[in-house]
Amino acid sequence: MGSAAVLVAVPLLVAVVGPLVERPIKPGLPYSGDGVLGTDGLGRDVLSLALVGGRTALGMALGAVAIAYLVGGSIGLVAASTRHRWLDEGLIRPLDVLLPLPSLLVISVVAVGWRASALAITLAVAMVNVPTVARLVRAAALTAASSPVVEALRMQRESWFAIQLGYVGRSVLGPVAADLGTRITLAVFLVASVNFLGLGLSPTAADWAVTVSRNREGLLLQPWSVLAPALLLVSFTLGFNLLADRLVAKTR
Repeated sequence: MGSAAVLVAVPLLVAVVGPLVERPIKPGLPYSGDGVLGTDGLGRDVLSLALVGGRTALGMALGAVAIAYLVGGSIGLVAASTRHRWLDEGLIRPLDVLLPLPSLLVISVVAVGWRASALAITLAVAMVNVPTVARLVRAAALTAASSPVVEALRMQRESWFAIQLGYVGRSVLGPVAADLGTRITLAVFLVASVNFLGLGLSPTAADWAVTVSRNREGLLLQPWSVLAPALLLVSFTLGFNLLADRLVAKTR
């Protein structure tokens, strides 16, 4: 777990602490060797871009996953615990409409409509993840929601929230933990893809994916302008997947 934790911790620490220690540097020559990691195609310091770029690259992805679990998890718990079939169908069936839609296409359309809006991209990524999260939580909670323990808690006049969060909610922690690694990795991929394609944030934004996209033509001139943000993205996604796999294996 040590190496996986390091792979996650380094880019996460850069994303959190980087904006606090970054200092504006006067632009220099494009793709020069000035500074620790040189400059990018606009003459901006690559190290400074790397320090601030994770704020959007990881912030939007993690925010989207949190929203997806908040909305989708709530829908799944309500659908699993309700005694009314019409409510279960009414909550889950509309989400099936979103399942066949290509995620990247939906997010790209939203990103183009609300150009350079980090909030719009975050909400779009969350929206395409809500259906699968809701179905996952519903399937994982069905057995616990219909168990005698829940009936006993109801007879003891326990509140709905106490039952769902205290007992039924605990039953979905295992499946959620198993899904979390893939879900966050997918969110990072979707956010980075939209920004890399130039459909999301401004082309001059300090986002890691935008930086890779903008400087890829100068890879041979100044490799660090591409490698630094790319390595941070790869480190986070690879490390988080390894970390999630090992945590799930220990809970089995």
